[in-house]
Parts: sequence; C-alpha cells; structure tokens
Amino acid sequence: MYMRRSLCEKGLRAKERLQSFLYNGSRSFAVPASSSPESPPILPPFDYEPRPYNGMSADEIFQKRKSFLGPSLFHYYQKPLNIVEGKMQYLFDDSGRRYLDAFAGIVTVSCGHCHPDIVNAVVEQTKLLQHTTTIYLHHAIVEFAEALASKMPGNLKVVYFVNSGTEANELAMMMARLYSGNLSMIALRNAYHGGSAGTIGLTALNTWKYPLPQGEIHHVVNPDPYRGVFGSDAALYAKELQDHIDYGTPGKIAGFIAETIQGVGGAVELAPGYLKLVYDIVRKAGGVCIADEVQSGFGRTGSHYWGFETQGVIPDIVTMAKGIGNGLPLGAVVTTPEIAQVMAQKIQFNTFGGNPVCSAGGLAVLKVLDKEKRQIHCADVGSHLIERLRSLQKNHEIIGDVRGQGLMVGVELVTDKEKKTPAKVETGVLFEKLKDLGVLVGKGGLHGNVFRIKPPMCFTKADADFLVDALDYAISGM
Repeated sequence: MYMRRSLCEKGLRAKERLQSFLYNGSRSFAVPASSSPESPPILPPFDYEPRPYNGMSADEIFQKRKSFLGPSLFHYYQKPLNIVEGKMQYLFDDSGRRYLDAFAGIVTVSCGHCHPDIVNAVVEQTKLLQHTTTIYLHHAIVEFAEALASKMPGNLKVVYFVNSGTEANELAMMMARLYSGNLSMIALRNAYHGGSAGTIGLTALNTWKYPLPQGEIHHVVNPDPYRGVFGSDAALYAKELQDHIDYGTPGKIAGFIAETIQGVGGAVELAPGYLKLVYDIVRKAGGVCIADEVQSGFGRTGSHYWGFETQGVIPDIVTMAKGIGNGLPLGAVVTTPEIAQVMAQKIQFNTFGGNPVCSAGGLAVLKVLDKEKRQIHCADVGSHLIERLRSLQKNHEIIGDVRGQGLMVGVELVTDKEKKTPAKVETGVLFEKLKDLGVLVGKGGLHGNVFRIKPPMCFTKADADFLVDALDYAISGM
C-alpha cells in the first residue's frame, strides 16, 4: 500500500515541478499560480525529497494517543495529519505529501524546519555534553546570554533561562511582585500568557481557563482597533486602565503584562500609542511593565526586532520562548540589574534553564536570523502577503479584517461585516479546505474565527501567493 501511495505522491511532485514555470524559476518571488479561482493553485517548487516513511499508521498513532496521553489534548482537522518530516517552510505527512506550514508549530519554528545550521549546532554540542546545570561553568550559556542581551534596548541586560513561555511569564510575575512589594497584576482581555496555575490567571480567554483561584489578577479592556469599544483611541483605553487601578485595586500594583500583538487571541494588534500611555500609568502606580514577546519577537514583525518596539517603549521585563529555539524547549526572561537583584534574596534555580544543548541551539538561531537577514525578509514578504490578503478582502464578504505586521498576520472571518458576527462554522469548513489544498494555518480568537498566519521566517513571496490563491479558491468554492 505504501508503494502505491509513494508512486502517486511522486507523480504529484512531478506535476508540481512541471508547474514550476508559473513561478519563473524563483522561490523568492512568484506571480500568482492561478489568475482565477476556477482551478486549485499548485505549491511552489521545492527541491527536496522526503525519506520513505515506514512507521505506525496515523490511525494506530491516534488510538495509542487516546489510550496513553491526556484527554485534554486536541488536534487539528477531522482526520488528524501524521506529520513525519519537515524542511524549512514545508512539512511532509506519512504519504510523502508536502504542505506549506503557515503556522510554524504554533509560531515556534523561526528559522525553518531542520535548518542545517541549528541542527549542526545541537548535534555537535550533544556529542560533547548533553546536560549540566548552572552549578558548573559552561561557555554555551554565557555566550548565548551575551548574544541575547546584545539584542535588547536600554538596561535590559540580565538573562534568566527557562523551558517555556509559561515558565517565563511565571518568573516575570514573581519578579514584579517581589520588586514592587505589591500583589495586583494587570493583564488585557483576550490575552494568552500560559497554561500553568499562575499564568492561567493572566490569560483572559475562557476556552483556556480552568476554574481555579486567580490570585490578585485584573483584566482591563482590550485596545483592539477592530472590535474594541473605543476603536483605535489609545487614550480612552489608557483612561480605562487608570480607572481600574483607582477603583479596582489598592491603588498600587505589581505590574502590567501584554503581548504587543495578541497571538492566541487572533493576531490582534494594540491601538497605536497604547503601551506608551499605559507604561507611564503603571510605573506611577508602583508597578513594572512586562512585554510578552513569546510570539512577536526575534524580527517576526519585520519593522523591529521586538514587538514592543513598534509601540516606542522599553519594558522593565521581557519574556520570550517559541522562536528563540526554533523548536527546542527554551524560554528566557530578560530584565534590568535592579529588578534581577530581588531574586538573590533566595535560591532561584532551573535544572534545565541554560542546558548546553539548548543554549548552543539558541545561539545558532540568533546567528541564522542575522546571517539570513530574516527581519528584513519578514518586512518584505509580510507586506506583500498583507497587501494580497487585503485585495482578497475586497472580493469576499466573509473576510472582515486583515491585520498584523511582518509574518504575524490574522484574517478574521465574519458572516456580517457590519455586525462583525464571527463566522465560526465557515471558518471550520475553510480550515479543512485549506489543508486539502496543501496549506496549514492556525486558528485563534475567542470564537475560533481568525486564521493565524505565522509561518517560519524563510516563507517566500511565492509561498504567500500560493496561500492567498488557495484561500481565494477555497472561499469561492463555498
């Protein structure tokens, strides 16, 4: 059976190669594969042949997963994909079929799947020393910390390594409370900051929250230009936060945390100028300002290396994960020497934070992003993608909003543009259609009606054209 499928897939790939003439032989720019949605678009050519797969079938894996893994796990698609290989911006299933990965393992693969520089760094370090902790000296952790600190503005120079974004936000919240001497934390509605008992409190999407004690956490109105009650008026949103401090807290707070572009919430940008106003209010109330860069950092927004820079601010604490390791379990908190000093009151230790293999991989990520000029690339390809999506928006009533920066983009689907009614069912149908066409995107927003387009940062204009053409074809066929 595998042989028959393999032959079919080889035939499909041969057809793809024949179609490559549509792309003028270029993988960095392409004309649209189809001038009309009457025929499905063809994936851009890609010179790579996946290895034959001889492992468990998708059905067998799914059954074992249900038997041995937690029931809280969810999966995409009615029939889950068995992804067995990845190369740069593409993924391959067990039949050898290629998919355009426009979600990057939930915004985690920054440089590209199995990028050779990162693979080599990880393998070479693993051969020498797989694990030690900070109770001993090792060059990899300090080299990585120094390189990361060099990317930070202001006095953000002290680095703590952890294993995930959730851990990073837990540590940041602890720092804020210890440094300020206050307890109340403020976060935004529609935010996602992690899934631990503490960070669930910061998160403000009921689909991700268990009924547990929140612990002195307050949520203020989200400065969402598309759905927010004050539109794009940053001053009115900032006044609402000031009112909340005055009426809903003791008047003094520990800190304020926000994503510059809300990820799980559906690629929602904050109203322009909001953070500058709010940071001033928070600091006057005794709090520190925390920027959650887990999804928007490392040049993904294109215009800046960090998302918070798009708002013209410098936080007191920055948290990061996901793209920092290109898939390695790695996160970090970067803060000022003054705030870092409060952690010296007691022992602060993380067994795997600064692991030599992860540190070597993380340093390789920073080098690749610089060498390949990925920030500039995200600005160029992202503007092309957003322009094409906004042109598509004019042709399809179901596209209510196109937003984002660089390669962090959201497409919100609605059944009524005036009322902005979430197109929940239609989103699910299009989600499946895109997969069938060879495009893997994410979903977000409280109602799951936003396509999250956040691919590996090696994503090309040819990939962008294919994605938009596929979306056009899928919507036209509904």
